Amino acid sequence: MGQLWNSIFHRFTLLVVGIIFSWGVMSMGWLNNDVGIGWAALPQGDAFTNPMSILRLALPVDSQAIHTIHQYLEEMPPQLDDPTARMQPKQWSEVGNQISKAIKTFNREASDLLSDIPTPYRPQALVRMNQINAALADLKILSDEQSKDLFVAKRTQAWNSIDLLAASMVPEYSVNIPEDYQTLPQLNGRAVVALDTSKGPITIMVDGYNAPITAGNFLDLVQREFYDDLTFTREDEAYVVQTGNPEGPQAGFIDPDTGQYRSIPLEVMVKGDSEAVYGATLEELGLSLSEPVLPFSAYGTVAMGHPQGDPNGGSSQFFFHLFEPDLTPAGLNLLDGRYAVFGYVIAGQEVLAQLQQGDLLRSAKVVDISPPNAFTFRYLDWILVQRLSSSLKGMA
Repeated sequence: MGQLWNSIFHRFTLLVVGIIFSWGVMSMGWLNNDVGIGWAALPQGDAFTNPMSILRLALPVDSQAIHTIHQYLEEMPPQLDDPTARMQPKQWSEVGNQISKAIKTFNREASDLLSDIPTPYRPQALVRMNQINAALADLKILSDEQSKDLFVAKRTQAWNSIDLLAASMVPEYSVNIPEDYQTLPQLNGRAVVALDTSKGPITIMVDGYNAPITAGNFLDLVQREFYDDLTFTREDEAYVVQTGNPEGPQAGFIDPDTGQYRSIPLEVMVKGDSEAVYGATLEELGLSLSEPVLPFSAYGTVAMGHPQGDPNGGSSQFFFHLFEPDLTPAGLNLLDGRYAVFGYVIAGQEVLAQLQQGDLLRSAKVVDISPPNAFTFRYLDWILVQRLSSSLKGMA
């Protein structure tokens, strides 16, 4: 009876804390606070708190080999990811066994993996496969040497290469996007973005498979150097760090070609669907019980902010979810379906934890993308056509 009561009390505590967290987040300036709550309206499900696991399951790739290698890298002692914990020899032995299995699987499946990749993407894929092979070999050495910090960094590098290799297996992937949004930037794949902050480096894996417009808009602004030298804001009560608000009266990106504010729609991909939901929250559409493919269940979830009461008014401001994932499992927060998640921090979580009000985002750069033609921007094509047309008229 005591164990049952403890379990019930624990679940109730998680629910209350999750709701308090969500209300705190939505009290921020660009996070909507006009949300009603119904106890039965919360989606239920088991949460993945590891961003690697979430991103792996979000890949539109049916490759058992890729999933198996990913899992070998994910399923390791939790002490490995805890900077304050010490790894024991037995745990290092487990790590070494996992890496050996990953190496064996990769070597056995390498030729089949390459054959699954469309011909135009194979040159890039061969480079990634060499990177994976070298990284796995280094991981085995580091596990034997019990070098924790170097191992964790190299594992992230290996995981990135595997993830981007998998992204190149998807031929001409695209989500059916409403015509009204077709001229917005789109990312139909994955990209790695490196942030250089005044507290240190942070790496984000951006997922355009499940948030093509939100991810594409972010990548476009990164490439324009829009985020360089902007400051961070932090709300400790809301467990959120946010940036992307430019200096001056504007709250977002003003397109220099049109002089207009670029807004992007709320975009959420629901599990089991092949098309994202646009323009409305899941609650507004009567889909409160649905779970998004990219949930707020991992430390370092990256999402687009938007003005209060206007889910389609987001532009450049984005935020990091900082709360302990054990306190906001799937079904116990009010953020899923109300904000567009477009990526996760995959390295630099300790830096993210240190960011304070006024800290600087020195620069943001796209360091990798897969497949190589994943980023598209039809509006730029339209601008070029208009300029060419004007030039030809001037010559007539």
